Amino acid sequence: MWEAQPDMATVGTCCLVGVVHQRTLFVANLGDSRAVLGKKVGRAGQITAEQLSSEHNANEEDVRQELMAQHPDDPQIVALKHGVWRVKGIIQVSRSLGDAYLKHSQYNTEQIKPKFRLPEPFSRPILSANPSIIARCLQPSDCFIIFASDGLWEHLSNQQAVEIVHNHQRAGSARRLIKAALHEAARKREMRYSDLMKIDKKVRRHFHDDITVIVLFINYDQLAKGHSQGQSLSIRCALDH
Repeated sequence: MWEAQPDMATVGTCCLVGVVHQRTLFVANLGDSRAVLGKKVGRAGQITAEQLSSEHNANEEDVRQELMAQHPDDPQIVALKHGVWRVKGIIQVSRSLGDAYLKHSQYNTEQIKPKFRLPEPFSRPILSANPSIIARCLQPSDCFIIFASDGLWEHLSNQQAVEIVHNHQRAGSARRLIKAALHEAARKREMRYSDLMKIDKKVRRHFHDDITVIVLFINYDQLAKGHSQGQSLSIRCALDH
């Protein structure tokens, strides 16, 4: 599509994948989405959060160090712009699907919008498409996993999120998380939630980032018996809300 639609080279996305095989959970992350486990601790069975994934965001010190180590000959590999660290001063994530203009120099030409163009050519990919992968043996105390894009975590802490899921019925968990995040987004803008909801969806991006949520509830007894079916899901996107 390069010749007909060169701006496709500037389109990219994060990706977060969870796979449960027997009693092992595998999580692969690319970008700045996040997976958080809700598990019970103590005799009282209190719920606590355990973050399973790490984010590939230039605001993280270890990500900046990784980028500088990979590009020792480029002093501008990360730049602080308007209080936010960005790769080449353009994008916050250091790993993604797509974003070909930062992976192959032949797509960084005058055919794309000026805000995406780099002034100098590059010989190696600036962004990576290699995910971080973790494996974790599930335990009887593990209750559910929240998979969500960064828009949720901008407004809710890991602990707040798992408590919202734990303290209510399973049905509607993803919608409930998104509503809590949108309430917080409205509060930060000193506006009412109802007024935020009246804003056109195309304009809402200026008020909050994409919020997509999947909650996977874990039935450990079924997993222990070798059955993967029956694990319940709750899925919702903010723009469906």
